[in-house]
Amino acid sequence: MRRHGAILTRVTAIEDAGAGVKRFTLQDPEGWALPPARPGGHVDLFLPGGLTRTYSLCGDPARGDRYVIAVKREAEGRGGSAYLHDQVEVGDEIQVGLPRGGVPLGPGFHLFVAGGIGVTPFLSAAAALLAQGRRDFRLHVLSRGAPPLGDQIAPLMDAGLARLHDTARTVRPAVADLLAALPEGASAACCGPAPLLADFGAATDHWPAERVHLELFVPPPLVPDPDARAYKLVLARTGVEIDVPAGAGMAQALASVGVEVPVSCGGGICGTCAVTYLEGTPLHRDRCLSQTERASKLMPCVAQSAGARLVLDL
Repeated sequence: MRRHGAILTRVTAIEDAGAGVKRFTLQDPEGWALPPARPGGHVDLFLPGGLTRTYSLCGDPARGDRYVIAVKREAEGRGGSAYLHDQVEVGDEIQVGLPRGGVPLGPGFHLFVAGGIGVTPFLSAAAALLAQGRRDFRLHVLSRGAPPLGDQIAPLMDAGLARLHDTARTVRPAVADLLAALPEGASAACCGPAPLLADFGAATDHWPAERVHLELFVPPPLVPDPDARAYKLVLARTGVEIDVPAGAGMAQALASVGVEVPVSCGGGICGTCAVTYLEGTPLHRDRCLSQTERASKLMPCVAQSAGARLVLDL
């Protein structure tokens, strides 16, 4: 069944791109251009069994006829990567959501710090900067052994724009050292496993927020809110009212009345399940919406209500 708002794509190439990593090229079945994406933007893949999984685009954003993603097979994952690795073949069709997000690429020097498969959005960002004739960036890739997408990293290394840190041979460099001696006004971005993100956060804690960007692919543990309260969730389009117990999940409450929202990460980092609210004050708890977006949207996978009543545009 065609999902509302989804783009139908066809898998036109599948390549081995490192240990346990495959690179997928997705194109319009009739060869048309796809909706444009920002460098390092994300797309949702709608897979069989109701699975929705979010991946960063790692290809050149100037190539408007394709989305390129890299997928690491996660043995302990929730099934999306295993399905893509084991079941999907060239010629298969996959429904894809509109691209969103991306790596900010304003003026000034950019430092990208990537752990393993976290390099994906920065390869797209690097391609976009080079297309503008810019070389004012550096990419540090931290990987145990050969990195994923080595064929895309190698030209950047040859040009002196990227450096590989093999943590199987040497101790992982301190993030603070990678950030040292940057030009004034530089920006920094990081994507990778939780320990790397934590170190990056500590090293940039004193930086202006607009110069720091985090790309998360594993949601942090959601700490229960001791002040959570029961509230009434109202669906404006149907008039349905749901009594949500204190601390209960909003997405689960919606599912209990047959309203399914496309939850992917389940932890407020990917933006897949965003819905618009019309009345009330949400407790957001996500890590993907901007302050401007929070004035009208919430992420039901993690959000709760600060008041007794919250009205959604559903």
